[in-house]
Amino acid sequence: MKLTGAQMVCECLIREGVDVAFGLPGGAILPLYQTMVHYPQLRHILVRHEQAAAMAADGYFRASGKVGVAIATSGPGATNLVTGIAAAYMDSSAVVAITGQVPRSGIGKDFFQEVDTTGITLPITKHNYLVMRAADIPRIIREAFYLAKSGRPGPILVDIPKDVLTEQAEFDYPEDVDLPGYKPTLEGHPTQIKKAARLIKDAKRPVILAGHGVVLSQAFEELRELAEKAQIPVVTTLLGISSFPETHVLSVGMPGMHGVASASLALDRADLIVSLGARFDDRVTGRVSTFATHAKIVHVDVDPSVIGLNVKTHVPIVGDVKRILHALNQQVQPATHTDWLDEIEQLRREHPSLRLQDNSKLTQQYVLKQLSDITQGKAIVVTGTGQHQMWAAQHYQFTQPNSFITSGGLGTMGFEVPAAMGAQVARPDATVWSIAGDGGFQMTLCDLATLVENKIPVKFALMNNRSLGMVRQWQDLFYQKNYFATLYTGNPDFVKLAEAYGMFALRVTDKAHVASAIQDAMQYPGPALVDFMVDPEENVYPFIPPGESVKEMMEQNVPAEEAAWSR
Repeated sequence: MKLTGAQMVCECLIREGVDVAFGLPGGAILPLYQTMVHYPQLRHILVRHEQAAAMAADGYFRASGKVGVAIATSGPGATNLVTGIAAAYMDSSAVVAITGQVPRSGIGKDFFQEVDTTGITLPITKHNYLVMRAADIPRIIREAFYLAKSGRPGPILVDIPKDVLTEQAEFDYPEDVDLPGYKPTLEGHPTQIKKAARLIKDAKRPVILAGHGVVLSQAFEELRELAEKAQIPVVTTLLGISSFPETHVLSVGMPGMHGVASASLALDRADLIVSLGARFDDRVTGRVSTFATHAKIVHVDVDPSVIGLNVKTHVPIVGDVKRILHALNQQVQPATHTDWLDEIEQLRREHPSLRLQDNSKLTQQYVLKQLSDITQGKAIVVTGTGQHQMWAAQHYQFTQPNSFITSGGLGTMGFEVPAAMGAQVARPDATVWSIAGDGGFQMTLCDLATLVENKIPVKFALMNNRSLGMVRQWQDLFYQKNYFATLYTGNPDFVKLAEAYGMFALRVTDKAHVASAIQDAMQYPGPALVDFMVDPEENVYPFIPPGESVKEMMEQNVPAEEAAWSR
């Protein structure tokens, strides 16, 4: 059966189980768009900026586990995808980006809207393709989806010249993928698993460091089984949050630069760290030479390149976290670590990182604690990057698996709007709250129109401190309060702006109205925004300065009698 290249793309997407794509058309990709109209089973969501397409596809994957799809045209359409693709690459998100390219005869000749898309994206994709024959499209799309989802997930880019989309060829969709040089290891080596079980048996102060790999492999039950069976406390990286219920007695919280003190101190005092799908990022380790100097390290990851990359590993285990935990749990013996758990509880009491100041100011911490209580920790929470991201990680008490979506590795401002859109499309029955900073929000707020147009009911908690909060904090602490290029004096009226887009919107200036505003937003059937006018001088604590150790941790100094304990 002969089909055009564009028809082949649509047929392949359907065979890969795709039901939605985020994109924006242009000249080079137009043949695909003119063909998609004949495939109603492929829902297309028209974004206002291509960056939103990539980030929405990322959020869609993280919320659903299904590969996200973003579509853009050549030139600026493709380059606008780049930040979203890079964010997906850093956080191991399975995204397939399909871009148009100038006709084959124009490649390398500076045609209108020509850029070397594959060259630009080579460092930020797991793999990419420039398709030069329509007959190759079925194989390449099949490989793209397989590569995106298998092993360590990541974004794949498929760049297709305009005349390849209109060229006809025989459609031959391959059921199997033949990539001789690509064989991800999924099953852990039995000897290494035995060594890990032995170290767990001998440990007196073990800690599990749960990373994004637990979420990606959906190893929630296996993690809980290991923790409970061996009575090991669990700390979670930023992207590992929601891999373990934070109401659990063994949950310690997030460690690192802005983690809770007890979690960072637990790692520092541990004699064994079982790292599951975490890469020992600098935000966790601080100064590597002083990180967990008493601990032996078991490092489990599907990507062998990250094992031993930043810290010395005693027992490396390459493979899928879920499968390895299944095997490890069969060998681990039941244990109790009463003294160690008592010590961690003492650390919590001595270092109450999550206490709230009892004052009249409206703070982000207070808002997020209220949001956590009202939603009972059951919402999907999506954040941008900055202070609001750290406070969401600290104060929202996640009880549901895979319910925290944020830009970790790249730290992308603007992620909060489109990623929340993608998550809500993936999980239409879930309550999705986007925790947004007024800085990042303004980078992608044009896609509020997309939310309204498509009736996507994301709720926004806008933390409006009229500044780039985290940058201001660093200037406060390290640059003698030289607030240069940090403070926003020209912010719009966000309530009027949201209403102009057709959204429900409220403004809150007083702590007394926080709970009712959250409830009003949740009861509204469409997208809604609450503009919280929060304290602009609030800083995130604890804070381990970059390149320092846990011994240099800065803790907020609030007298006990002025504190209201948050947990």
